[in-house]
Amino acid sequence: MGEPEEETAKPENEEEVDASLEQKLPFPTAAVVREMKKHIAKDKMVRKEVKIAMNNFLAEIVKEASARMDQFPYSMVDYRMFEEAVRPYKQVKEIQAEKQRLMAHLDKIIEDCASVKRDLEAKFPEQPGA
Repeated sequence: MGEPEEETAKPENEEEVDASLEQKLPFPTAAVVREMKKHIAKDKMVRKEVKIAMNNFLAEIVKEASARMDQFPYSMVDYRMFEEAVRPYKQVKEIQAEKQRLMAHLDKIIEDCASVKRDLEAKFPEQPGA
């Protein structure tokens, strides 16, 4: 009925967030850590300051996205507005891929320039005293 013990048992060195601090955080720490753990190796532990920082970071994203949605002049926030507000966060991977593509293209241009320079130097060697 309950979850298997290995999933609910915390490593003995896992750092817990104090109850008083937990109440000041925007989201339940357990939910945030549970989502983090889905993408972190099982043998890794998460320090308390990382749990707190992730919680605050998520709250900052909510704040920024909400502020963007609030800029629309309508009295109802709809899904289109939400999509527009979170677009920058969803485009991060695309932007990184575009950066890599452009860097590879620039590397190719640099190689081509070096090749042209070698060809010119071979065909037109510098004359002494010129």
